[in-house]
Amino acid sequence: MGQRSARSSRTLLERDSELAAVDEALAELTGVRADGAAPRGRPRGALLAFAGRAGIGKTTLLTEVRRRAVARGCAVVSARGSDQEQRVAFHVARQLLQPQLARSAETELRASLGSWYDIVGPALGLCAPTDGAPPDPQGLRDGLDWVLTHLAVRHAPMVVVLDDAHWADPESLGWLAAFAPRAEQLPLLVVVAYRPDELPDHAESLRGLPGRAGGRPLDLEPLSAVAVTRLVREALGAHADDAFCRECWAVTAGNPFEAVELTAKVRDRGLSPTEPGAHLLRDLAAAVKGSGLVARLERLGTSTVRFAWACAVLGTEIRPQLAAAVAGVGHEEAADAADALRGARILTGAETLEFVHPLIATAVYRAIPAGVRVALHGQAAWCVIDEGQGPTVAARHLLETHPEGDTWVVRQLRAAAVETLRAGAPDAARSYLARALREPPPFEDRAAVLYELGSASLLTEPATTVNHLRAALEEPVADPDLRHRIVYRLSQVLAHSDRLAEASDSLAREIRVTDDARVRLRMVAEQFMWDAFRADEPDHPSRSRRLTRLADRLAGRDLTERYIIGLRTWDAVLRGEPAPVALQHAERALVGGLGWAEPDRGFEVPVLVALAHLYCDRPGRTEELFAAGIADFERRGWRGAHLSFAYTLLAYVRFRRGRLAEAEDFVRAGLRLAARVGPGTPAHWYAVGILIEVLLARGRVTEAAQVGDDYFFCAPYPAVVVFPDAQTVHGELLLARGLAKDAVVELTAAGRRLDPRGVRNPSWCPWQLHLARAESHEAPERAVATAREAVHRARQFGAPSAVGQALRIAAEVSPGPERVKLLEESVAHLERSPAAYELACALVALGSELRRAARPAAAAEPLYRGLDAAVQCGADGLVEQARDELAAAGLRPRRLHSTETDTLTARERTAAALTARGRTDTEIAGELRTDEHTVVRLLSAVCRKVGTDRTGLASAFAEQTPGAADGSLPR
Repeated sequence: MGQRSARSSRTLLERDSELAAVDEALAELTGVRADGAAPRGRPRGALLAFAGRAGIGKTTLLTEVRRRAVARGCAVVSARGSDQEQRVAFHVARQLLQPQLARSAETELRASLGSWYDIVGPALGLCAPTDGAPPDPQGLRDGLDWVLTHLAVRHAPMVVVLDDAHWADPESLGWLAAFAPRAEQLPLLVVVAYRPDELPDHAESLRGLPGRAGGRPLDLEPLSAVAVTRLVREALGAHADDAFCRECWAVTAGNPFEAVELTAKVRDRGLSPTEPGAHLLRDLAAAVKGSGLVARLERLGTSTVRFAWACAVLGTEIRPQLAAAVAGVGHEEAADAADALRGARILTGAETLEFVHPLIATAVYRAIPAGVRVALHGQAAWCVIDEGQGPTVAARHLLETHPEGDTWVVRQLRAAAVETLRAGAPDAARSYLARALREPPPFEDRAAVLYELGSASLLTEPATTVNHLRAALEEPVADPDLRHRIVYRLSQVLAHSDRLAEASDSLAREIRVTDDARVRLRMVAEQFMWDAFRADEPDHPSRSRRLTRLADRLAGRDLTERYIIGLRTWDAVLRGEPAPVALQHAERALVGGLGWAEPDRGFEVPVLVALAHLYCDRPGRTEELFAAGIADFERRGWRGAHLSFAYTLLAYVRFRRGRLAEAEDFVRAGLRLAARVGPGTPAHWYAVGILIEVLLARGRVTEAAQVGDDYFFCAPYPAVVVFPDAQTVHGELLLARGLAKDAVVELTAAGRRLDPRGVRNPSWCPWQLHLARAESHEAPERAVATAREAVHRARQFGAPSAVGQALRIAAEVSPGPERVKLLEESVAHLERSPAAYELACALVALGSELRRAARPAAAAEPLYRGLDAAVQCGADGLVEQARDELAAAGLRPRRLHSTETDTLTARERTAAALTARGRTDTEIAGELRTDEHTVVRLLSAVCRKVGTDRTGLASAFAEQTPGAADGSLPR
């Protein structure tokens, strides 16, 4: 390390503004300024980004950052991107995090990481991947977020330094780029340096990182002539004259690396640093880089050159023994070569070798003749496998070799893909398998490789996955089990790509040629499932009859039979069969288990069974099943679309129970997760539709309309069935905005689409109820008929919440004398249901009708009850309506106080206290040593108990619980 240490210890020239930014950031992080003055505000983290071309001094600057951070008592973790290791998934993440965790014994590490151990452990090289489905990329990034957040809090204050970020692997860089802005919320300073002109496509996110310079990175400029003069005289002596120093500046263009190397060459040559020798500087400068460096290397001898080439192929942290094996030279010869390369300032280090500068490594690598470079990579792959480093280490070398039909290469690449995919890096796995396919594999293995390639592309490139899987089916597949797995996976990816008809057709074709009865039953179950989600299914009644006949003779002996029974449950709910019938099928499906994260199975059927309980007025059972399902997702690291659906539908459960503030928190969390999956996906339609429903129930019509506009929540609607029905929600929104005629058109169209399919349950889709309200403006008689039909359907289903809601709407559109009777019956039904918001609406409507009938004394009780219920639900618009009705009746609205504050747990009190002090969810998660999703759940519970929402939680908590604002509550 001599050369690097010497260069790094030099005074940093003309970097005052950059170092000032570093000192300011460290002062804010540690609470200690360099001049001893106290910084303003509480300690906080930051992000610093430095950009500059090669050799401009980024590494030297980061070395100084580390020195200053350690001097102020900071824990420092650092990593460096590598040109040769960009394709090694999580290479940078491992450099940052592995040393901090690998010191612990496995038992201690498992206790520290908890459920994250099996998710992040394989990516960080701490443990082998587990069997089963791998974590999705977002789940893995969430796990890495948690680990770094945990380390930052535990070792605060902490500084993360990443050099040569333009060469970081895509997996690490994607994670860090997303995490870095959160540094301000933690006791963490993140410092990155990169070459802006060498950013690959996957590194573009670096340009948008919000650094301190007005959202831009701090650009490092070349040194001035004055600075280069100082550098030259520092290295060669004060007698270096002005003309010589100025020529040094001219030939290096102020590049610090080239200037330092040039002075070293001058010293080696014994050249006098005076004007007579200045004309030699240009040739010496050329020898520092490019062809000049190569010529200098070649003069060191053949074995030394080959050893240097082997080091360039291996990349960073090079063990001399491995480099010797790759170069094909003996131990003594390798030791002599390493000494010669150290003397020539090409390599540094002893037990582990490293190039003095990335510019030198790049120049050496590019100087290797193409054929020799390919051969060296092939030799490196053999050597690392022989050393026991495993196929993943060898795979990045095999990517650089030419296809030759070598079965060993195919075997190693497939093994590397399995390891990498299970570690949570599908893009890297896909690149290995694509290369294996080009080798090519043996004829009999081609279908298996195509299947593996399709599976690796599933989450990132569904269209490519379809092509690979269809190509696999065209190959002769000797193993029937493999063929079946290909068909299942193909139907799954087609369905998730909004191509449900194709998914159903692909299964139908295979069902006709499958001899195995159990396999055929599994395929029938899959076909039934995808047909159930088709918004355009042509013969729903026929499918329903076939499903009923099949499900009613099954006993639920295995998962396939339970899936079919589960689909029968959902069909009963949609068709409005009596709720006890649907519940009977639901419980049959659950006997024996119906996991949400079963290998090679979707989570759709377990979700449908859980929601069937909700529509049948068993929301507690629904939440039990959702809690178990979410735990399955989080345990496996499925935190993308899977977790988005889970949180969004959990919000829908809370909405149906009338816990609107909690519902809004959960659906917004689900919407944030859906944003990671991509716009226009089913996850987005679910989340936006539920958010609009919640906002309308809370009386925030303008905000609901804005959400609809922002997310283009209108026709064309998705080809997949979503909950709640998107077209119906849009009609409800139009009606709330006063656009009754437009609402009639939209809701009538919804009915024309759903009725022929046999979907008749107003509990699932109350399109008739909203249509009746819309028709009442211009066609009151038709509105009454529509509402009565909805009441009839609700009575057939029999769930009290469905009957009560239908009766309330029927009362709203019926002639005056009938209203009180209908509303009294509505309240009676809703009091037997868990639908607290619907009960509040019915009570306020009943009180209002009694008040208009000049019966103020009778109106008082339902109005007061309705007001209290509306407050507990968080239905602000309904609260105002109830207050207005009480005032109109000459009654005094009583002051509202929460009676539940004392039931807050210690963790809930802490979360609320931190919120009242302005802390973010990320900061609260760090304080409580948990994750952000748990924080959402805690704060939702507080909101429900206190009777407010997140926007008013801080003030409400401070008012009702003295000490919240100053943080004096128990931890």
